[in-house]
Amino acid sequence: MRKELPRVPGPRGGAYSMSTMEMAKGRNWTSTFLRQCLKDSGRVEVLEARSLKSSKDTSAFMVSPLTAQGVVVVIVAYDIAPKGTLDQMVDQVTQSIVFVQRQYPGNQGIYLCGHSAGAHLAAMMLVANWTKHGVTPNLKGLFLMSGIYDLEPIMHTSENAPLLTTLQDAQRNSPQWHLEMATTQPAGPACRILVIVGQHDSPEFHRQSREFYQTLRRGGWKASLEELHDVDHFEILWNLTQKDYVLTQIILKTIFQES
Repeated sequence: MRKELPRVPGPRGGAYSMSTMEMAKGRNWTSTFLRQCLKDSGRVEVLEARSLKSSKDTSAFMVSPLTAQGVVVVIVAYDIAPKGTLDQMVDQVTQSIVFVQRQYPGNQGIYLCGHSAGAHLAAMMLVANWTKHGVTPNLKGLFLMSGIYDLEPIMHTSENAPLLTTLQDAQRNSPQWHLEMATTQPAGPACRILVIVGQHDSPEFHRQSREFYQTLRRGGWKASLEELHDVDHFEILWNLTQKDYVLTQIILKTIFQES
Protein backbone atom coordinates (compact mmCIF):
# COMPACT_ATOMS: atom_id res chain seq x y z
CA MET A 1 0.00 0.00 0.00
CA ARG A 2 2.49 2.63 1.07
CA LYS A 3 4.87 1.84 -1.78
CA GLU A 4 2.33 3.39 -4.15
CA LEU A 5 2.20 6.74 -2.43
CA PRO A 6 3.68 9.64 -4.42
CA ARG A 7 7.35 10.34 -3.71
CA VAL A 8 7.74 13.64 -5.56
CA PRO A 9 6.71 16.96 -3.98
CA GLY A 10 4.01 18.87 -5.82
CA PRO A 11 4.22 22.42 -7.21
CA ARG A 12 3.42 24.02 -3.88
CA GLY A 13 6.05 21.97 -2.12
CA GLY A 14 3.97 20.77 0.75
CA ALA A 15 0.19 21.14 1.03
CA TYR A 16 -1.15 17.62 1.18
CA SER A 17 -4.77 16.60 0.85
CA MET A 18 -4.93 13.08 2.26
CA SER A 19 -7.98 11.39 0.81
CA THR A 20 -9.46 8.34 2.47
CA MET A 21 -12.30 8.21 -0.03
CA GLU A 22 -14.45 5.13 0.49
CA MET A 23 -16.87 4.27 -2.31
CA ALA A 24 -18.72 1.45 -0.55
CA LYS A 25 -16.15 -1.18 -1.50
CA GLY A 26 -17.68 -4.63 -1.66
CA ARG A 27 -20.31 -6.13 0.62
CA ASN A 28 -18.75 -5.09 3.87
CA TRP A 29 -19.86 -3.06 6.87
CA THR A 30 -19.88 0.07 4.73
CA SER A 31 -22.41 -1.09 2.17
CA THR A 32 -24.53 -2.72 4.89
CA PHE A 33 -24.77 0.50 6.86
CA LEU A 34 -25.45 2.55 3.74
CA ARG A 35 -28.24 0.25 2.63
CA GLN A 36 -29.91 0.86 5.99
CA CYS A 37 -29.41 4.62 5.89
CA LEU A 38 -30.45 4.93 2.26
CA LYS A 39 -33.40 2.55 2.27
CA ASP A 40 -35.87 5.40 1.74
CA SER A 41 -33.80 7.30 -0.80
CA GLY A 42 -34.20 5.13 -3.89
CA ARG A 43 -30.44 5.19 -4.47
CA VAL A 44 -29.43 1.75 -3.16
CA GLU A 45 -29.22 0.35 -6.70
CA VAL A 46 -26.58 2.95 -7.53
CA LEU A 47 -24.57 1.97 -4.46
CA GLU A 48 -24.59 -1.73 -5.29
CA ALA A 49 -23.78 -1.15 -8.95
CA ARG A 50 -20.61 0.76 -8.04
CA SER A 51 -19.58 -1.28 -5.03
CA LEU A 52 -17.65 -4.02 -6.84
CA LYS A 53 -15.51 -1.64 -8.88
CA SER A 54 -14.20 0.76 -6.32
CA SER A 55 -10.52 1.05 -5.41
CA LYS A 56 -8.01 3.72 -4.52
CA ASP A 57 -7.59 4.25 -8.27
CA THR A 58 -11.26 4.96 -8.93
CA SER A 59 -11.34 7.11 -5.80
CA ALA A 60 -8.88 9.48 -7.49
CA PHE A 61 -11.50 10.77 -9.92
CA MET A 62 -12.04 13.95 -7.89
CA VAL A 63 -8.46 15.20 -7.58
CA SER A 64 -8.06 17.32 -10.73
CA PRO A 65 -9.44 20.61 -9.33
CA LEU A 66 -7.04 20.26 -6.38
CA THR A 67 -3.91 19.22 -8.25
CA ALA A 68 -4.54 21.99 -10.79
CA GLN A 69 -3.96 24.43 -7.92
CA GLY A 70 -0.77 22.71 -6.80
CA VAL A 71 -2.19 20.54 -4.02
CA VAL A 72 -0.57 17.12 -3.72
CA VAL A 73 -3.32 14.52 -3.29
CA VAL A 74 -2.61 11.11 -1.78
CA ILE A 75 -5.22 8.37 -2.14
CA VAL A 76 -4.89 6.00 0.81
CA ALA A 77 -5.57 2.30 0.23
CA TYR A 78 -6.49 -0.19 2.95
CA ASP A 79 -7.77 -3.74 3.25
CA ILE A 80 -11.56 -3.87 3.26
CA ALA A 81 -13.70 -6.58 4.80
CA PRO A 82 -13.59 -9.48 4.90
CA LYS A 83 -9.81 -9.29 4.45
CA GLY A 84 -9.40 -6.39 6.84
CA THR A 85 -10.96 -5.72 10.22
CA LEU A 86 -11.98 -2.24 11.33
CA ASP A 87 -8.98 -2.10 13.64
CA GLN A 88 -6.71 -2.96 10.70
CA MET A 89 -8.34 -0.36 8.45
CA VAL A 90 -7.80 2.35 11.04
CA ASP A 91 -4.20 1.24 11.61
CA GLN A 92 -3.41 1.18 7.89
CA VAL A 93 -4.71 4.71 7.39
CA THR A 94 -2.73 5.82 10.44
CA GLN A 95 0.43 4.21 9.07
CA SER A 96 -0.07 5.92 5.71
CA ILE A 97 -0.28 9.35 7.31
CA VAL A 98 2.81 8.59 9.38
CA PHE A 99 4.61 7.59 6.16
CA VAL A 100 3.73 10.87 4.42
CA GLN A 101 4.82 12.96 7.42
CA ARG A 102 8.15 11.14 7.57
CA GLN A 103 8.61 11.33 3.81
CA TYR A 104 7.87 15.08 3.74
CA PRO A 105 8.63 16.45 7.22
CA GLY A 106 8.63 20.02 5.89
CA ASN A 107 5.09 19.88 4.52
CA GLN A 108 2.92 22.96 4.94
CA GLY A 109 -0.03 20.97 6.19
CA ILE A 110 -1.82 17.64 5.84
CA TYR A 111 -5.56 17.75 5.18
CA LEU A 112 -7.72 14.64 5.44
CA CYS A 113 -10.76 14.24 3.24
CA GLY A 114 -13.17 11.31 3.47
CA HIS A 115 -16.66 10.40 2.35
CA SER A 116 -19.07 8.13 4.26
CA ALA A 117 -16.95 5.32 5.75
CA GLY A 118 -13.91 7.27 4.57
CA ALA A 119 -15.04 10.13 6.79
CA HIS A 120 -15.15 7.65 9.66
CA LEU A 121 -11.53 6.64 9.04
CA ALA A 122 -10.42 10.25 8.70
CA ALA A 123 -12.21 11.18 11.93
CA MET A 124 -10.47 8.32 13.75
CA MET A 125 -7.19 10.13 13.09
CA LEU A 126 -8.29 12.75 15.62
CA VAL A 127 -7.90 10.15 18.36
CA ALA A 128 -4.84 8.32 16.99
CA ASN A 129 -1.92 7.65 19.33
CA TRP A 130 0.80 9.36 17.35
CA THR A 131 3.31 8.97 20.18
CA LYS A 132 3.27 5.24 19.54
CA HIS A 133 4.46 5.90 15.99
CA GLY A 134 7.17 8.36 16.98
CA VAL A 135 5.86 11.15 14.76
CA THR A 136 3.07 13.69 14.94
CA PRO A 137 1.65 14.60 11.53
CA ASN A 138 1.14 18.24 10.66
CA LEU A 139 -2.64 17.97 10.52
CA LYS A 140 -4.19 21.26 9.49
CA GLY A 141 -7.72 20.26 8.50
CA LEU A 142 -10.31 17.54 7.99
CA PHE A 143 -13.14 17.52 5.45
CA LEU A 144 -15.67 14.91 6.58
CA MET A 145 -18.45 14.29 4.06
CA SER A 146 -21.63 12.41 4.98
CA GLY A 147 -19.76 10.50 7.64
CA ILE A 148 -20.32 7.60 10.01
CA TYR A 149 -19.06 8.46 13.48
CA ASP A 150 -21.03 6.18 15.81
CA LEU A 151 -20.90 2.46 14.99
CA GLU A 152 -23.17 1.18 17.74
CA PRO A 153 -26.36 1.39 15.61
CA ILE A 154 -24.94 -1.09 13.09
CA MET A 155 -23.27 -3.63 15.38
CA HIS A 156 -26.24 -6.04 15.41
CA THR A 157 -26.66 -6.44 11.65
CA SER A 158 -25.80 -9.90 10.31
CA GLU A 159 -23.21 -8.75 7.78
CA ASN A 160 -21.45 -6.59 10.34
CA ALA A 161 -21.24 -9.29 13.00
CA PRO A 162 -17.68 -10.39 12.07
CA LEU A 163 -16.44 -6.81 12.39
CA LEU A 164 -18.40 -5.57 15.40
CA THR A 165 -18.88 -8.54 17.70
CA THR A 166 -19.03 -6.58 20.96
CA LEU A 167 -19.97 -3.16 22.23
CA GLN A 168 -16.26 -2.60 22.87
CA ASP A 169 -15.53 -3.20 19.16
CA ALA A 170 -18.04 -0.54 18.19
CA GLN A 171 -16.85 1.96 20.79
CA ARG A 172 -13.16 1.43 20.05
CA ASN A 173 -13.78 2.28 16.40
CA SER A 174 -16.25 5.13 16.95
CA PRO A 175 -14.71 8.63 16.90
CA GLN A 176 -17.91 9.92 18.50
CA TRP A 177 -17.39 7.73 21.56
CA HIS A 178 -13.67 8.57 21.85
CA LEU A 179 -14.30 12.31 21.79
CA GLU A 180 -17.17 12.09 24.27
CA MET A 181 -14.88 10.22 26.68
CA ALA A 182 -11.91 12.58 26.17
CA THR A 183 -10.84 14.49 29.27
CA THR A 184 -8.27 16.77 27.62
CA GLN A 185 -8.36 19.49 25.02
CA PRO A 186 -7.19 18.68 21.47
CA ALA A 187 -3.43 18.68 21.04
CA GLY A 188 -3.73 20.63 17.79
CA PRO A 189 -6.53 23.19 18.25
CA ALA A 190 -5.49 24.96 15.04
CA CYS A 191 -6.71 21.97 13.03
CA ARG A 192 -9.94 22.93 11.27
CA ILE A 193 -12.66 20.30 10.97
CA LEU A 194 -15.50 20.73 8.50
CA VAL A 195 -18.38 18.30 9.01
CA ILE A 196 -20.39 18.19 5.78
CA VAL A 197 -23.75 16.64 4.96
CA GLY A 198 -25.94 16.81 1.87
CA GLN A 199 -29.42 18.29 2.04
CA HIS A 200 -30.85 15.02 0.71
CA ASP A 201 -28.72 12.71 2.82
CA SER A 202 -30.85 10.38 4.95
CA PRO A 203 -31.86 11.40 8.50
CA GLU A 204 -29.24 9.07 9.99
CA PHE A 205 -26.38 10.86 8.26
CA HIS A 206 -27.81 14.21 9.36
CA ARG A 207 -28.08 12.95 12.94
CA GLN A 208 -24.55 11.57 13.02
CA SER A 209 -23.06 14.69 11.42
CA ARG A 210 -24.89 17.05 13.77
CA GLU A 211 -24.01 15.09 16.91
CA PHE A 212 -20.37 14.67 15.90
CA TYR A 213 -20.07 18.40 15.21
CA GLN A 214 -21.60 19.21 18.59
CA THR A 215 -19.21 16.82 20.32
CA LEU A 216 -16.24 18.42 18.57
CA ARG A 217 -17.32 21.89 19.64
CA ARG A 218 -17.80 20.83 23.26
CA GLY A 219 -14.33 19.30 23.19
CA GLY A 220 -12.69 22.53 22.09
CA TRP A 221 -12.08 21.63 18.46
CA LYS A 222 -12.28 24.25 15.73
CA ALA A 223 -15.24 22.70 13.92
CA SER A 224 -18.02 23.84 11.65
CA LEU A 225 -21.06 22.13 10.17
CA GLU A 226 -22.05 22.64 6.54
CA GLU A 227 -25.21 21.39 4.83
CA LEU A 228 -24.79 21.47 1.06
CA HIS A 229 -27.91 22.49 -0.83
CA ASP A 230 -29.69 20.11 -3.21
CA VAL A 231 -27.24 17.18 -3.14
CA ASP A 232 -27.64 13.61 -1.91
CA HIS A 233 -25.20 11.11 -0.43
CA PHE A 234 -23.48 10.44 -3.74
CA GLU A 235 -23.65 13.83 -5.45
CA ILE A 236 -21.83 15.47 -2.56
CA LEU A 237 -18.78 13.43 -3.60
CA TRP A 238 -19.15 13.26 -7.37
CA ASN A 239 -19.47 17.04 -7.65
CA LEU A 240 -15.90 17.43 -6.41
CA THR A 241 -14.81 16.95 -10.03
CA GLN A 242 -16.13 20.48 -10.67
CA LYS A 243 -13.70 23.27 -9.86
CA ASP A 244 -16.54 25.74 -9.19
CA TYR A 245 -18.46 23.38 -6.88
CA VAL A 246 -19.02 25.03 -3.53
CA LEU A 247 -17.29 22.26 -1.57
CA THR A 248 -14.30 22.24 -3.92
CA GLN A 249 -13.90 25.96 -3.31
CA ILE A 250 -14.26 25.54 0.45
CA ILE A 251 -11.53 22.89 0.47
CA LEU A 252 -9.17 25.00 -1.62
CA LYS A 253 -9.75 28.15 0.43
CA THR A 254 -9.16 26.26 3.67
CA ILE A 255 -5.92 24.73 2.42
CA PHE A 256 -4.47 27.96 1.02
CA GLN A 257 -5.54 30.17 3.92
CA GLU A 258 -4.27 27.78 6.58
CA SER A 259 -1.02 26.61 4.92
